[in-house]
Amino acid sequence: MSRWLEGKTVVVGLSGGIACYKAADVVRQLRSGGARVRVIMTRSACEFITPLTLQTLAGEPVSTELFDLTQESEIGHIRLADTADAIVVAPATANLIGKLAHGLGDDLLTTVLLATRAPVLVAPAMNVHMWENQLVQANLRVLRELGWRIIEPGVGFLACGYEGAGRLAEAEVIVAEVQRAVGPADLRGERVLVAAGPNREPIDPVRFISNRSSGRMGYAVAAAAWRRGADVVLVSGPTAIEPPHGARCVRVTTAAEMREAVLREFDEATMLFMAAAVADYRPARPAAQKLKKQPGPMRLDLERTVDILGELRGRAGDRLMVGFAAETTDVVGNAERKRHGKQLDLIVVVLIDAGGRHDVPLASKAEIADRILDRAVALRRQRRTARERVRPLAAHPRGARRRR
Repeated sequence: MSRWLEGKTVVVGLSGGIACYKAADVVRQLRSGGARVRVIMTRSACEFITPLTLQTLAGEPVSTELFDLTQESEIGHIRLADTADAIVVAPATANLIGKLAHGLGDDLLTTVLLATRAPVLVAPAMNVHMWENQLVQANLRVLRELGWRIIEPGVGFLACGYEGAGRLAEAEVIVAEVQRAVGPADLRGERVLVAAGPNREPIDPVRFISNRSSGRMGYAVAAAAWRRGADVVLVSGPTAIEPPHGARCVRVTTAAEMREAVLREFDEATMLFMAAAVADYRPARPAAQKLKKQPGPMRLDLERTVDILGELRGRAGDRLMVGFAAETTDVVGNAERKRHGKQLDLIVVVLIDAGGRHDVPLASKAEIADRILDRAVALRRQRRTARERVRPLAAHPRGARRRR
């Protein structure tokens, strides 16, 4: 879980639909991430799940009525609107979306949403035909134009018996969207290219050589960069994990395919994180048919693959280049030689840049990913500051005197 929820107040609003039961997991995950969670339920939502359930998970009183004297005196709809760092409506019914698009505030939830200045995220859930209705889509366009964030529904089997778009987005997706909304946005405007995972180099149609990389570190970097506002492209070798929400994932298998994908995306990137465990060697002559077992040993001739970072050396321009190193001996020395030889801004084994070594304590991959990005953001700022200092000098060539 990212650190960006810690100390934040997130209001979760529920309108009346069967997907209300999924909101319980949203509340649980937000609170476990360190957020203070306040829940608002419409009367219809209370028909699907009890306020007591949400109150137990949130650890806070649940608000349900606009004109309840006790709730208004203790909490107040304006106070809920003003203290929120973000408000997420999950589920949002077609009825609620219509009311918001037309500025109607006839209950506690809609009143709070009209009064808040915090980021608002709307997670629709409804029948597929309702979702496709032109009026619903028009109302959603109104909310998007106002800057509200629409969390697209999933596709699958619906409680009404139909199948298609309209099911509430998964809790992990909703929580990730909230993290992006309340995060620092210090990578907004950046296009981050991440390469992750292993390669598989074929021996024959059913066998291959590979390595032990799980891809989890690269996936964590991609997820963290998206949460911090970046546009993220993830080039991934074969892994057993789902791509992080928000990232555009390009699937590859071999080192050659990874090279082609990275080079294709490189020109549009402003930052490159080469976390992939790229194969150094591949079978020189893969067999077209399955190799049969033979008496005695089998000889496998290997040839070098292309060094992707080495090929990009000298082409970085203003891009921030980050490499990763897996070492078993002389860890820091080997990593520093790799950083220098490939002209990288930062290399991760511990964090090593031109300024030296920056140790990272034992932590989850999500936390380590944010530490890596903290350093990348700092290096980016240093570079921009250095450019700003150079510009005045360029404006006044050496020897020229300013007029007084």
